[in-house]
Amino acid sequence: MANIAVVDMAGKNVGEITLSDAIFGIEPNAVVMHEAVVNYLANQRQGTQSTLTRTEVSGGGKKPWRQKGTGHARQGSIRAPQWRHGGVVHAPKPRDYSYVINKKERRLALKSALSDKVLTGSLIVLDALTLDAYSTKTVAACLKAIGAGKKTLIVLENNDTFAVKSAANIAGVKTAQYNTINTYDIVNADSLVIVKNAVAKIEEVYA
Repeated sequence: MANIAVVDMAGKNVGEITLSDAIFGIEPNAVVMHEAVVNYLANQRQGTQSTLTRTEVSGGGKKPWRQKGTGHARQGSIRAPQWRHGGVVHAPKPRDYSYVINKKERRLALKSALSDKVLTGSLIVLDALTLDAYSTKTVAACLKAIGAGKKTLIVLENNDTFAVKSAANIAGVKTAQYNTINTYDIVNADSLVIVKNAVAKIEEVYA
């Protein structure tokens, strides 16, 4: 069981919390983490690319010149791929890039990412992120006080509108609830900031 300091919004140490080894203390599996990241990025692709093949380009119905006797190479259509304004060979068409990986692999990747943040000292446990109104300045000051990096993922216990909206205005800062975190966001962040109450929820959900 690893113990980690709990800090308040001013960056002062206000206690300690014991993290579950089953979630935050495993040996990080780089291969599975990579697979989860590739899967996440593939699932984000829109797949809306589309270009025209020779059958879809307007025109080109008439043979440009007769087959023999002109001295030119034989041609069947001015919309063939070798012509300017011709169709594209093997043109990309709309497709679905998404695919599914096993639930066990997803869980292992997530635990590996969380454990890696503990090992590298990039995990910060925040006592509470309390805002009475929308205030980007307050969230920015808090992140600076606790020593968070440029790219920070803040994990909340619930969908706190004030916290989410205030953090959304800061470049590189992203928020998530304990049950919506993913391997990519954790790996991509320089610092992982988890609100104290969300730690227990993560250990409960992903145990």
